[in-house]
Amino acid sequence: MHFMVKEPGLEEVATPVQNTFRYDDFFKSRANVGYEALLYDCMHGDQMLFQSAATIEAGWAALEGVNPPKNRKLCFYAAGDQGPKEADQLLERDGRSWLPLID
Repeated sequence: MHFMVKEPGLEEVATPVQNTFRYDDFFKSRANVGYEALLYDCMHGDQMLFQSAATIEAGWAALEGVNPPKNRKLCFYAAGDQGPKEADQLLERDGRSWLPLID
């Protein structure tokens, strides 16, 4: 079975690959990290990966006025933390746990 994948890098180039695909088997260049491609697209005016302003405004409009039920509270946590302790407790009820975030 073959399918098309975007080649690593900043260009929009699709290449056919086998279903046993690994990037290292087909491409010499490394995959982009972080926001590299997004920032590159932004600097060159390529809006393909960006939401339109109208879509963003519609999304916020859909959420305006949404409040948690009176008997529920929002769970906050510090930036960079794994998440609120309430999220851990939610999964622990069923004997589950979150996978740790990796830096």
